[in-house]
Amino acid sequence: MTLDDAQTLQEITLCSDAYEKALGDNDLSALDAMFWDGPQTVRYGVGENLYGAAEIAAFRRARSGGSPPRTVLRRAITPIGTESAVVSLEFRREGSTRTGRQMQTWIRTPQGWKILAAHVSLMAEQPETQRPAL
Repeated sequence: MTLDDAQTLQEITLCSDAYEKALGDNDLSALDAMFWDGPQTVRYGVGENLYGAAEIAAFRRARSGGSPPRTVLRRAITPIGTESAVVSLEFRREGSTRTGRQMQTWIRTPQGWKILAAHVSLMAEQPETQRPAL
């Protein structure tokens, strides 16, 4: 296995850029097309757990106004061979001081690169090391 294949890195960078544009534009057709169209696809969001492409698409259509506007703070892309990659991204939503995190697992398919798994979360107001134990 090879990490950081240059060609895969270039391809996934373009995919990630396209995802951010589609998210910002609330382009539902483009977002749907970026996810693997199958029951194996999972997206854990800030307030929802979605299983399968159909649930993910339904969630996007039910969300009023789309994703809140955000600024990307940092992105790390790790190709795993030439058939998969992980995109790890930090962001901040407009008007918020909290840092958000997004991870996506992309796979190469006959239809092109697709997201198989995604996780979006917002960090706590302070690190666990600074909070009392529960």
